Amino acid sequence: MGRVNTPVVNAEERLALEDGLKTGKSHAFCMRCQAMLLKSDGRKSKDVASIVDLSHVSVNSWLRRYKQEGIAGLFTKPGRGRKPLIDKAADTEAITEAIKANRSRISMAKAEWEASRREGGRPVGREAFTAFLNI
Repeated sequence: MGRVNTPVVNAEERLALEDGLKTGKSHAFCMRCQAMLLKSDGRKSKDVASIVDLSHVSVNSWLRRYKQEGIAGLFTKPGRGRKPLIDKAADTEAITEAIKANRSRISMAKAEWEASRREGGRPVGREAFTAFLNI
């Protein structure tokens, strides 16, 4: 029988975790809050893992991070995931100029913008280009 690694959660932290569970912006954050609440009730990591659909190793990793950083440790750190093809800050001006030059044809504006971009930039599809314009 293994030991149960139970975090000590006071009333204020419990309210913050419950609030994160109910109103968290991402599903992953809500699952992590639920996992910490279940662990604070004294459940085993394997039981918690089956409830929140994570592995017990992941539950223990998030528990360690929660103990070190508090509820802020349950958020996904910036820099994770796929990077955008179009940088809003750097490319807005160049795209605007390309659209002004080719108002009637988006494909021509896209081609002009891609030609003016720095070399090594990944190609951008028409859908991504028009989605950027709609922002």
